[in-house]
Amino acid sequence: MNYLFHLYLSGDDPDLLTGNFMGDFVKGHLDGRFPAAIQAGIQLHRAIDSFAHTDLHFNQSRLRIDTSFGLYRGILVDLFYDHFLTASWEHWSDEPLPRYLGRVRDIVEERRHLLPERLQQLIPIIFEDLIPSYLDTAGIGQALVRMSRRISRPNPLAGGERELVLNYAGLREDFEAFLPDATRFTLPRRHGA
Repeated sequence: MNYLFHLYLSGDDPDLLTGNFMGDFVKGHLDGRFPAAIQAGIQLHRAIDSFAHTDLHFNQSRLRIDTSFGLYRGILVDLFYDHFLTASWEHWSDEPLPRYLGRVRDIVEERRHLLPERLQQLIPIIFEDLIPSYLDTAGIGQALVRMSRRISRPNPLAGGERELVLNYAGLREDFEAFLPDATRFTLPRRHGA
């Protein structure tokens, strides 16, 4: 879902970045299943998710979305924030987005053997299709259709991009306040504090 957001908040440590990237695909206790630095990245992913769901700006974004989306509002905000990060990338990074994605993909590919099998298969889709498609609302719409099909029970995700369009300015404002807070939150965790 919000792959770029998690990659961006990982910093430059290759193992931490890889662990954070795979965070949504690793469930339960870690119990030494991965090398320590990869495990720290998975824990960073979980910490970022916990931080987001208690953050004032993130929750403000959730409340902007129609209540008919229920618990899926958080998923929409995750994806919308990846859109804003993609669309304003040059504001947050000096490295052009295509170069960044190529460099980060190389890092992940070097550690492919550590990734869950399902994620290994998704690497080309994530880096070549998904993240680049987040640049516009139509791409967000396509991602939401794919996501809705992967969930076994009926859900309102397909068509959710209309909430992005309807609430664009407010959501962008929330994102622009949230990302610096999230960055400050992750800095000590990236350096083992």
